[in-house]
Amino acid sequence: MYTICKVVSHPTIDYAAEELKKYLRMMMPRCGEIPIAYQPNGKNGFRLGLMKDFELDTSDAEDDQLDDIVFIQADDNGGIIAGSNPGALLIAVYRYLRFCGCRWLFPGIDGESIPTVLSLPAVHYRKKADHRYRGQCNEGAEYQQNMMETIDFTPKIGMNTYMLEFDVPTSYYFNYYLHRENSVREAEPVTNETILQWKRQCEVEIQKRGLHFHDMGHGWTAEPLGIQSNGSWEKMDERRVPQESVPFLAQINGERSLFQGVPLNTNVCFSNQEVRRIIAKYVADYAEKQNNVDFLHIWLADATNNHCECDDCRKKDVSDWYLILLNEIDAILTARKLNTHLVFIVYVDTFWRAKETKLLNTKRFTMLYAPISRLYTETYHEDADTGKVVPFNLNHNTLPQGMAECLGYLDEWKKVWPGDCFCYEYHFWLHQYYDPSGMYLAKLLYQDITGLKKHGLNGIVEDGSQRSFFPTGFPFYVYGETLFDSSVSYETLKEDYFSHAFGEKWREVVAYLESLRDRLDFAYLSGLCSADESKGKYYNPQFAQKAAEISKITADFAAVIAANKNQSSRAASVSWRLLAEHIPFVNGIAEMVEKKALGDQIGMAASAQKLKKEFSEKEIYLERYYDQYLFWHAFSRFLNA
Repeated sequence: MYTICKVVSHPTIDYAAEELKKYLRMMMPRCGEIPIAYQPNGKNGFRLGLMKDFELDTSDAEDDQLDDIVFIQADDNGGIIAGSNPGALLIAVYRYLRFCGCRWLFPGIDGESIPTVLSLPAVHYRKKADHRYRGQCNEGAEYQQNMMETIDFTPKIGMNTYMLEFDVPTSYYFNYYLHRENSVREAEPVTNETILQWKRQCEVEIQKRGLHFHDMGHGWTAEPLGIQSNGSWEKMDERRVPQESVPFLAQINGERSLFQGVPLNTNVCFSNQEVRRIIAKYVADYAEKQNNVDFLHIWLADATNNHCECDDCRKKDVSDWYLILLNEIDAILTARKLNTHLVFIVYVDTFWRAKETKLLNTKRFTMLYAPISRLYTETYHEDADTGKVVPFNLNHNTLPQGMAECLGYLDEWKKVWPGDCFCYEYHFWLHQYYDPSGMYLAKLLYQDITGLKKHGLNGIVEDGSQRSFFPTGFPFYVYGETLFDSSVSYETLKEDYFSHAFGEKWREVVAYLESLRDRLDFAYLSGLCSADESKGKYYNPQFAQKAAEISKITADFAAVIAANKNQSSRAASVSWRLLAEHIPFVNGIAEMVEKKALGDQIGMAASAQKLKKEFSEKEIYLERYYDQYLFWHAFSRFLNA
């Protein structure tokens, strides 16, 4: 009989013990009950605790609360499963179960591939995660059950971080519950009060798993002034701006008003000491109340070229005013004896480093590098080129695109920032939809992650949909697994994922998806391959010819799907069925490309309307994997260019 003893008491360790028990019983359905007990001096069965409880070395961790080390020493009767911190222990449990043959291919029970075994293997394994920050941030159209499943999925593929953007993430929930970009589903109104409750539910689930909770982002330039942004990019009637707050707004073209009518995109007059005091106090009040936050992100307004042009603000660059504000936030947090850790962001107008100002209390801060304008046809293996950095030009900046250029700005920031730094990335935002196969994206993610250390970057938090698993979960699997262990080869990850997801015919699936990748080109769908800009951003007959081949490829492979969709593994059965549902999707995209690439805008629009209607009807069956809203949001560029 197997037993599990916890050598230390902690809620995440309690949860880790329950997870180990659950999957052991699933793998060995006739093994009987597996009791769990708190036994600090336990010697038998599985023993779960922190590495220090077993006097195991953690000296290679700069900070054992942030740097995850997993340790496993077990045989068929049990053994030690430990982590450098409680969250690392939970990851260690899942790593052990991986050695037993378990895989988590996509969120939810249907994504679990759990073998039946007669005995447990001997496992001797120690690994420090190759990156400190490994996680995701909410985006797109989210619904609450999906949020619960993606939080649960996070540590199962080696990730340790979850971010919830905004005080109340209204827009993301509205995108789903109002069924934006869906032509058949009836809107289901939800209130900010409900959304805030759901956010708190997410926070509890994040904390239970020992994940690092990152909070907020945009909003600090609106909410403290009594201007409700509600985590939304909606326009607002200027008359709703409190009169006493108007003098605090950024002055642009001689006017102090909302930037293009959107509170979330509106910056403030940072040279005004009173507005900085108001924001700093608001941040401190929030931090004092939300004391469960591990990393509180302090970002400026969204959008670019939207900063104050008054005479006083012109005396310093935006990044200098930003660091002045952050130092003042630090001062009030220090006065209140709050140890809240803050994240500042290198993003759009703060891509240009501060010239005169430095952060005074570097221990309180981590830098977030967010190259939203980068090209996803290049990777972090590029060398930084500071020679391409141009001077800051207030409200007349052009954001860099090439990776060498983008990384040049990062190098400039490193001249004034000596501390920790990680990425905020966008592979699973719009860009995943420019690769309908998922295979280009997966390889790009692998190459990006294996290039991070070259630039002193310690991980990624991905801004993207929580429904990024159509037609497969391979790109997200590559993301989590490579951040945890960058020494694993891409080909190994490919075989590992597809063999578990599709069984013995997995190579045929890979070949099929790669044939789609080669005909629906990522660079073309990103708008980078026009043969004649005067005829349109997407005009290129060569790609029309490639897209025309898709229908035969999918028709031929439909027979393979039909012959293999009834697998004994539930995860494999679902994976094959998702491929079947993907056929009309990729056929519809190919039909749009055929017409768009030849300059037939009317024909393309008709094809788009047909595809939108079909997948509006299908979304309810695919919504765990496919984000209807974000797909059409991404393709709006293709439709309208």
